[in-house]
Amino acid sequence: MEPRPLQKLEDLDLRQPIWHRFFWVSPLAVIGTLEPDGRIDFAPKHMVTPMGWDNYFGFVCTPRHSTYVNIERDGVFTVSMPRPDQVLLASLCAAPRCGGEQGDKPVLETMQTRPATVVKGNFLAQSYLFLECETFKIIDGFGEYSLVTGKIVAAHVARDSLRTLEHDGQDLIRQAPLLAYLPPARFATVERTFSFPFPAGFKR
Repeated sequence: MEPRPLQKLEDLDLRQPIWHRFFWVSPLAVIGTLEPDGRIDFAPKHMVTPMGWDNYFGFVCTPRHSTYVNIERDGVFTVSMPRPDQVLLASLCAAPRCGGEQGDKPVLETMQTRPATVVKGNFLAQSYLFLECETFKIIDGFGEYSLVTGKIVAAHVARDSLRTLEHDGQDLIRQAPLLAYLPPARFATVERTFSFPFPAGFKR
């Protein structure tokens, strides 16, 4: 295989955030919390990741959002990983509230949900992965943003997305495609995948 020719580089202006100047691949999660009066709040997040190989999960948020306030108050949150055909629902979760940050978000009342089993909260129904988290650490100070992390205390996966020895990975993903978000404003459906060429003797 011939090496790819080197491209000329463009220096990015660090006086502004750089993340809107190129595309990159990210998961898309819907974080679930409860308002003080018990109403459901869902918020889509793409800066999300496992926190290491143990059962911890984290995402970027801001103290300006009710998601952060609710988690700081209640100490729990849920994570729904939507499927590609739920991208519109995930987007609607970001609709502005009527009357400001503390107002109503009527669109959430039309969404099908399912309750968490260990923590107080709800999931976006028909997702493929569901995590129930107790707050572990909230780290402020990334500019105006914060890293919110949680310990997973319960996890559930749809049977059509469960990895088993009986199913080839490519067949599983073809039958239950994955949703990828491409910031700042595109998404993709992942249906075709390949085995990663790990070097001999590789260990995590």
